[in-house]
Amino acid sequence: MRRAGPGVAALVFVGLAGLTGCGSDAGAATQTGFSTPSAPADVPAVAPVPTSGLAGLAVVPGGFMKGSSDDPRQVTGPFTRQTFVDNLSGSPAEDLALLINAGCKDGYQTFRLSPDRRKRVTVQLFKAGSKAKAVDLQKGFWSQDEHSRQFAVRGVPEALTDARTEVAGVTGRIEAVAVASITVGAMVAEVTVSQAGTLEKTPVPDIKLATTMIQLQKARLTTKSG
Repeated sequence: MRRAGPGVAALVFVGLAGLTGCGSDAGAATQTGFSTPSAPADVPAVAPVPTSGLAGLAVVPGGFMKGSSDDPRQVTGPFTRQTFVDNLSGSPAEDLALLINAGCKDGYQTFRLSPDRRKRVTVQLFKAGSKAKAVDLQKGFWSQDEHSRQFAVRGVPEALTDARTEVAGVTGRIEAVAVASITVGAMVAEVTVSQAGTLEKTPVPDIKLATTMIQLQKARLTTKSG
């Protein structure tokens, strides 16, 4: 789906043939653990079972920091269909129609920043009305964007994935983005790992971190739904 935020002017590397499967600091995927938003950032574990709600269904990278509470795009917490459209969607009319058709009334977002504030990890969960509607919602979101290069996720062959490098709205600013999307039952989960850079020092999509995140996210949703 298109996310609310600074506009993207163009793709600068369509093929991305030189990707190695990790970003410039992709070691974060293996050097840090994963936890729920309420757990300590350095706990090397998947989210514990929550008492209620969707919060404990999302995994986040350990060692990363929370975003700004003043920016709705960086907030960790639940959202309704309307607040998602108002604050998080880059295509409000399209997304509203998709969410209504999917019977999705609420969801949950986690957002984390790397210590150097260049890398951002966003996980969004959507609860659809049924398994079939979750698939329709996932495909509807996915069809809104242009995609450059698919990457494989071991153990999650059905994942929709994309790695691309974009010129952002700010002059001279480059973003490398790795995205992965899955459905588990009536849930849709999308992981986005983006990293800022410049034309002189072009960042590389962190496929390794995105892969690890979506693998853990599927495990978490599968365990909970099971």
